[in-house]
Amino acid sequence: MQSVKQIQDKIYTKQSLLKQVYRWKMLNKKIVFTNGVFDILHSGHIASLNEAASYGEVLIVAINADRSVTKLKGPTRPINDENARALLLASLLQTDAVILFAEDTPLDLIKELMPDVLVKGGDYTIEQISGAKEVIAHGGQVKIAKIVEGISTTNFIKKIKGEL
Repeated sequence: MQSVKQIQDKIYTKQSLLKQVYRWKMLNKKIVFTNGVFDILHSGHIASLNEAASYGEVLIVAINADRSVTKLKGPTRPINDENARALLLASLLQTDAVILFAEDTPLDLIKELMPDVLVKGGDYTIEQISGAKEVIAHGGQVKIAKIVEGISTTNFIKKIKGEL
């Protein structure tokens, strides 16, 4: 069983993650990157993360910081703060690294890390995915994860409120 310290060690700053990615690349590890809000972790998220992890040997999950979640989703979000969301994602077996980003998109982070595979949920097209053009130009791949129909954070919140 992993200790709590090991879980916390999977949450990186940008500088520490850049160093770790350099180490993984020196070991010829295939690095996969995905991102999202992951506000209320549900089975659709787990399915997407499992699929993303299947494309390589290392899975980096970037999550929107609270400020960017509020900007993207509205004043009532996030439900769970960035530290709680990071800890939950770091607790998952398939996750090797978690990092917060405050910008609207993770484009700058993707350009710095330059993963081998970039994965985004199935409600996007490759043209809409931040960093897709850059990853492809660098010889990487972009994958669109399958969506689990009927499962979304929005639907989950509506169900809790009795709106579904």
